Formats: sequence, C-alpha cells, structure tokens
Amino acid sequence: MLRVLIADDSRVMRQIVIRTLRQAGYDWDVREASDGVEALAAVQADEPDLVLSDWNMPNMTGIELLGAMRSEGYGTPFAFVTSEGSAEMRAEAEQAGALFLIAKPFTAESFRDAIEPVLA
Repeated sequence: MLRVLIADDSRVMRQIVIRTLRQAGYDWDVREASDGVEALAAVQADEPDLVLSDWNMPNMTGIELLGAMRSEGYGTPFAFVTSEGSAEMRAEAEQAGALFLIAKPFTAESFRDAIEPVLA
C-alpha cells in the first residue's frame, strides 16, 4: 500500500484532499503534517512513498520543504495541491522537481489525471 504524507496548514483542506484521493480510488495509508517543518520531520522519521503539499504554509512553505528534502538527499516523489496554480508557480514547482501541481478547486478526476502517469 502506498504511503502518502499530506502537508497543509488547514486541517479541513487535508481532509478534503484525503476524501478526494479516496473518491479517486486511492485507498492509501495517509499521514498528515500541518506545515513544512512538521512534514520534513515526518519524512526524516519514516520516508513516505509520496508527498502532497500545500504551497503557502507557515514556518516552512511547500517549495521550501521540497528544497530541504532534495538538499538532504530525499528523492521522494513530491507534488503540490494548492489554492493557486499560476504559470510562474507551475514553472517554479517543475524546476524544483515537483511531479505536478493540482490547483483548487480539484476533483477526483483531476487527481487521477495527475497521479496515474506518475504511478505508471
């Protein structure tokens, strides 16, 4: 079973992401983190198979989390689920090594479309 870490400072948003993953047919082992610092500690303690992170979080943003993980040698697949998906953000995410960026509002279908090519 795939182990996924969901990092978002909004508990409600984490629940929505989990519910959407389930609706998309992904019954994964899910862990949660409320910011990038917590997420980095979770990765260091027990590296997941996938990190789904918000972009804007207190203490450490999603893009900072991705940079910190890569600088520590973690090649964990990483993607953003965030409220805004501007072209600049998408380019920055791609340059940093993110697999994809899903912008809200999202659907089970948009998750499948983004995740399936990565799992294949």
